Amino acid sequence: MEHPTGSSLEPHQTIHNPTLQVHFTWHKWKAYISDVSNPSIPLYIVDFKAYKKRCIIVKSADESTTIGTGTLHFVSINPDYEIHGRKGTIKALKRWKTSYTHLSHAFASSPDGPPATMTWTSSSDFKTWDFVCLDEHQMPVAKYTANLWGLNKIGKIEFLGPNATSEAVRDEIIVTGLTLTYCMILRTTSLLSFFGAVIAQPGPIKNNQSSEAQQAVVEAHASGSPSEAVGTSGQVVS
Repeated sequence: MEHPTGSSLEPHQTIHNPTLQVHFTWHKWKAYISDVSNPSIPLYIVDFKAYKKRCIIVKSADESTTIGTGTLHFVSINPDYEIHGRKGTIKALKRWKTSYTHLSHAFASSPDGPPATMTWTSSSDFKTWDFVCLDEHQMPVAKYTANLWGLNKIGKIEFLGPNATSEAVRDEIIVTGLTLTYCMILRTTSLLSFFGAVIAQPGPIKNNQSSEAQQAVVEAHASGSPSEAVGTSGQVVS
């Protein structure tokens, strides 16, 4: 009688998505981003500016290289960013809902091709505020979970899908994700941002892509989908 092989008896292996943690230091007004498996070694350092100019500056661990910046505005609800010299805008798709879009070079189909249209949505509960980035097919590629009650451990960033280990993707998600989070925190506390939402002109960013990709984003948000949370398996869930 044949016996089952050892591999067939192995339990189902859980695939862990690459995840970074964000640790904030109040006396320096900086955040240190590191891998959850090795939290003592920072990969990025984020400098928060909150006075004359509201912005974030994302640098390499030794602070010798600027990865990117995110700039907030006192009235406009559309923050700007720059990643490795490329400038862009995170544009609101809705006035009163966390629904944003940006054009991604990291997720472009080819290095010389047009940027991909990405979408940001969110969900929240009493403890956390999740910001989920979706690709052109409305599949989740990253999730930033902000800890609403954390004094030092203020969040974590989970990367999903086939590009989860890409350094270009990691740089882009960190810059755009933290910029959008900072923007939404400002919107919940600023009267000027309230008037900015009133006068805003929400909608997709013009892109040289096919109209089908743009229309997919518009239709998805007009119908109230996709769901605003994402599971650890990388699938959007209700």
